[in-house]
Amino acid sequence: MAPSVQTASPTKKPLNVGTALPYATRTAMHLKGLVPSAVEDFSAQEARAREQLRSKGTDLEKYIFLSWLRNTNLNLFYRLVLGNLKEIAPIIYTPTVGQACQEFSHIYPFLAPPNAVDGLYVPLNEVDNIGEIIQNYKESIPEGDVPEITVITDGSRILGLGDLGMNGMGIPVGKLQLYVAAAGLDPRRCLPIVLDFGTDNPKYLEDPLYLGIRQKRPDDAEFYAATEKVLTGLTTAFPEIFIQFEDFNTPHAFGLLEQWRDRILCFNDDIQGTGSVILAGFISAIKLAGIPAKDQRVLFVGAGSAGVGVAKQLVDYLVIEHKIPEEQAKAMFWFVDSRGVITANRGDKLADHKVYFARTDNGDTQCKNLEEALEYVKPTALIGLSTIHKAFNEKILSRMNQLNQEARPIIFPLSNPKTKAECTFEEAMRFTDNRVLFASGTAFPEYTIPETGEVRVPGQGNNMYVFPPIGLGAKLAKPTRITDSLVFAVSKALSNTLSADEIARGELYPRIERIRETSAQVTAAFIHQAVREGLAQSQKWIDLVNANPASSATSSAPDGTYSQAVLDEVCNNMWAPAESVQQLLPTKL
Repeated sequence: MAPSVQTASPTKKPLNVGTALPYATRTAMHLKGLVPSAVEDFSAQEARAREQLRSKGTDLEKYIFLSWLRNTNLNLFYRLVLGNLKEIAPIIYTPTVGQACQEFSHIYPFLAPPNAVDGLYVPLNEVDNIGEIIQNYKESIPEGDVPEITVITDGSRILGLGDLGMNGMGIPVGKLQLYVAAAGLDPRRCLPIVLDFGTDNPKYLEDPLYLGIRQKRPDDAEFYAATEKVLTGLTTAFPEIFIQFEDFNTPHAFGLLEQWRDRILCFNDDIQGTGSVILAGFISAIKLAGIPAKDQRVLFVGAGSAGVGVAKQLVDYLVIEHKIPEEQAKAMFWFVDSRGVITANRGDKLADHKVYFARTDNGDTQCKNLEEALEYVKPTALIGLSTIHKAFNEKILSRMNQLNQEARPIIFPLSNPKTKAECTFEEAMRFTDNRVLFASGTAFPEYTIPETGEVRVPGQGNNMYVFPPIGLGAKLAKPTRITDSLVFAVSKALSNTLSADEIARGELYPRIERIRETSAQVTAAFIHQAVREGLAQSQKWIDLVNANPASSATSSAPDGTYSQAVLDEVCNNMWAPAESVQQLLPTKL
């Protein structure tokens, strides 16, 4: 069922509708003779915008065009995005957003009209003035447009590109566009934030056009003291705001989540979101692989926050869903980092987040690279979060195929952007005799099998399947915190959204064109789980769930189910761009 979405409501100041402004309204606003005489409908505007978009020579030029459009005609921008999501999502987010972040200081003046407010820039030397900064923001927005959600980064680990400093602002901006497009968050109540805490990247410190503060990053003590001031100020000003931490370096990503997850309504997409969406794909892959879950042997390449976050959620799934004891489930996972397989007796001091998965059963065996690890582990699943381009080369992929002749190999090259991906879909297909169960972190084109002409669609383990419904569910149900079991319920719900045709084609995720439909379903499951766990604070949703239970289950164990009544009400609470200009004009005109 496709969501019946809620249309935009007028604000005090009429939105810019451009050439769609009716003639009578132009007269009342004293615009007669100041604009071309034609009065267009929204479809004509979309056609012109789409024509301009496709005329741009590079993806970065398309990104700049779309950013300007969003900051001048919000309604047209989201009509264009929702009508062409498969085409535009890779422009407003990965992979193009990576290049946009690298060039952010050089393109910033061309992304919006002068003095347009498109988020908060909080320098390290101004954190004591966070109250003033927030007040300035309040004064810049229409009355009533109180932020409901923020994505916040310090730019220290942007995608697989490293420390981009203030240039990382492109990530919160892009993520929030996906919250709107995928799950119907209100774009006027989304707040991107970059903590401009310096950069350790000499490229930007030496760039004369760099727009951030020119200093090295603070030590841990100063970092956590500064973020404490910012987050306290933010939650004091906006007590119900949902906060997504994004692209902090690995120690700080784990540290902030641990410090704040039980104090405020917050979520880390790199740790929890990536884990959730990959778990959903893994659930689908296990059903198709040909061997039971208990016999899977999973090799991770890359042991940062995302990799460890994914693995921990896979362990939880095996424990909860397949009743495998935790220690046995944990023993099904191996990690390779820059020094080889992570073991407790490797001889180096392991980062705290790596200790949980450090092997203790290896004896004197130490595998120094991926090739050695492949022969030692003999994995059924190979998952890449290494940011090492082509790490899964022909030799690795062919060997995975040889090792899994009685089952289909599961290969997930998840690094972003495309220039950091461990392999392409075409390579995975060619070197596994077209047997691979594939999901990537970035978009790859379809592949046609030369011998048969059959077209295969790559699975994309894109976090946009999970973080938008988590955000919408948090906004609606107002849970006190985001628990691991809530995130697990999201994974289960997402894996259940595959259509019969998608399952028959061996696909691991629903088609991106259905994302509003699937987001509504996942949000409904999130809300049911929040009520089951006693986390929801919105009485409306508590009453609705209790009156319409999702299943006969009596425990709070996450199962990803929902009721039709809750789904229908979720759909009614999803923002959508206006269908006609009359919806956007003040009644007095």
